[in-house]
Amino acid sequence: MKLAVSGKGGVGKTSFSSLLIRSLNASGRHVLAIDADPDANLAMAVGIQGAESIVPISEMKELIFERTEAQPGSIGGYFKLNPKVDDLPEKLSARFENIKLMRLGGVKKGGAGCICPESTLLRALVTHVVLARNEVVIMDMEAGIEHLGRGTARAVDKLLVVVEPGRRSIDTAEHIRHLASEIGLTRIMIVGNKIRGHHDEEFLKRHLSDFDFLGFIPYDEKLIEADLAGISPFDTHGPAVAAVEAMMGGIEK
Repeated sequence: MKLAVSGKGGVGKTSFSSLLIRSLNASGRHVLAIDADPDANLAMAVGIQGAESIVPISEMKELIFERTEAQPGSIGGYFKLNPKVDDLPEKLSARFENIKLMRLGGVKKGGAGCICPESTLLRALVTHVVLARNEVVIMDMEAGIEHLGRGTARAVDKLLVVVEPGRRSIDTAEHIRHLASEIGLTRIMIVGNKIRGHHDEEFLKRHLSDFDFLGFIPYDEKLIEADLAGISPFDTHGPAVAAVEAMMGGIEK
């Protein structure tokens, strides 16, 4: 099972990803988690010790040069477009129980889709993870899907878009669907987060009526407390945890 998670910044996408990863782990599944959002810290949300010291792969200059034969930061020129990456999940993952986690980081030069060694290595790694790995793969993306291409999109079982009750969040969901359609990724489900009551559910269903909904996560003060305490949201055992666990059946259909 390969899942990508996206959504506007601030909607709780990384919290949802961490709850999903920990729930799968608790059920005995082996999970490869990919933090593909440069502004997120999935490792901390999962509960990995020393999360703040994990170096993003995009900042590993020696590794990038070794695998692509080009200096990081260079644009154009000659470098390997199909670098070796199959050993990286074992070598570079931080670990927690049945979870392996890799932090991709961002590409600082050239923007999305730049032809540069860092971008090439990250895209090759995501392609390998999606097409060749046997674990459950959960990818915490930014508010787009830049690391996915047409080849990998066909192997992604679902794109889960996290939204909160609000116009900007809804607009972002529509934008993500447009980006996904361009690479043939049509298996999209909505996860409503920070739901304060039935009126919030109805708001999202009304404005996203042509999407499939996986479920809703209630507004949960324990998630804020977890962030302040530096612990995983999963370890709060609050209503958000129960809501994500209830979605497991729908995810695996």
